[in-house]
Amino acid sequence: MTTGKSKFNWENLIIGIIFIITSLIAFRDPTANLLAIVMVFGISALFDGVFQLFIRRRIRKVTGYRSTFITVIGVINLLIGILLLFNLYGSAAALPYVFSFWFIIRSIEGLLNSGLAKIVSNGYYWFKVIVNILGIIVGILLLKNPFSAVLTITYLVGFYFMLFGILNIIEAFAETRY
Repeated sequence: MTTGKSKFNWENLIIGIIFIITSLIAFRDPTANLLAIVMVFGISALFDGVFQLFIRRRIRKVTGYRSTFITVIGVINLLIGILLLFNLYGSAAALPYVFSFWFIIRSIEGLLNSGLAKIVSNGYYWFKVIVNILGIIVGILLLKNPFSAVLTITYLVGFYFMLFGILNIIEAFAETRY
């Protein structure tokens, strides 16, 4: 039961917009934008890591749940962002592996925290579960065949970022603060 009123969440909106911009870059010109996607992904991972470190406090305040997993994921996202930004060409070569592990870890984190989405609505809960399952599938596909994934990675990344951008924007409007 909620005791507060719904307020707008700027952090989720900003992350959502960054993710959607990343997806549009990926879809526009996949081959020419591989390094740009690495840069935007690095910046997105940095922002996402910082956001996760801040949101863990809010989750603990609202639910009493100590979210060590979110803290670990936040730190991993910060490290991934730093590594990607300081070694662009090496990152482009390792991109299928980096993305696959990031997709899988981020999606598992989303699934573990999806129970909190039931507070908002049942439809939102199922949307979040489906999006995170799709993220795990994309991550596994990238791990399974990394060489062909290089050819299609910008489309897969674009799809992933579009889904999680939409999810973050929905969360920005659906966030209930106590």
